[in-house]
Amino acid sequence: MVSNSNDIALNADFCCYVINLDGSTERFSQVSASLEKAGVAFERLSAFDGRKLSLDTVADYDAAAARRYMGRELVGGEIGCYYSHLNAAKAFLRTDRSYCLVIEDDAAPHEALQAIVTETIGFLNAHDPEWRIVNMGNEKLKIFRPLKTMSFGKNIFTLCSAHYFPMTTGAILWSRKGAQEFVDGHRVIFAPVDNFFRHWITRVGGGYSFFPRPVSTTDAVSDIAHPGKISRSRNARSFLYGLRKQRRLMVDKLIATKRKYFS
Repeated sequence: MVSNSNDIALNADFCCYVINLDGSTERFSQVSASLEKAGVAFERLSAFDGRKLSLDTVADYDAAAARRYMGRELVGGEIGCYYSHLNAAKAFLRTDRSYCLVIEDDAAPHEALQAIVTETIGFLNAHDPEWRIVNMGNEKLKIFRPLKTMSFGKNIFTLCSAHYFPMTTGAILWSRKGAQEFVDGHRVIFAPVDNFFRHWITRVGGGYSFFPRPVSTTDAVSDIAHPGKISRSRNARSFLYGLRKQRRLMVDKLIATKRKYFS
């Protein structure tokens, strides 16, 4: 079901893109089969391959800002993953769809995914018309509020307000508002895309997630985010890395806690 524009109309006002690195045909075949079983029409988007990037040539990468915020510099794979999601948001905004599901090619969606997405959109439009983003593939939730329980066969999924927006980007559901803000607000890259989403959404709100997750992952290591020859954990790590990481986590948790109890 690698779709054309007519196929996309099969989904309930949402398009779906699968981010897949050129040459990763087996991964694409696996996720394609899962999405077809779930009845979700989709298009393939070629992932941005950043593994061999010379970061000195990336105009919108701010290494100094990355050292301040992350306590280390980024690696090419992280830049590639960021661009892949930015490109997916731009592709969505070129359509007339109101919502977009972005799936990475190591995703393993539940077979009721289309119904879950449709019900999620309907609920959020009534509950929070200004919603921005739903993380459908996270493993853990912290500082959240349960909102709605959805039952599909023997499986129960709970949609939650994710005040402390969860990491991972294996399955992201965008509203048009959220994608537009992501694209329009892009200036420089100072963090991996999942860290950026946490930084942004924790501050502005409109972020949601599930427990348990309706989109899990295979055991395959991410192609687009793979650091390549340089270890992510050791790449230009500041001697203040530990302090900066703890400060980042503490500030985000404080903001999320305030939003949960006082907004």
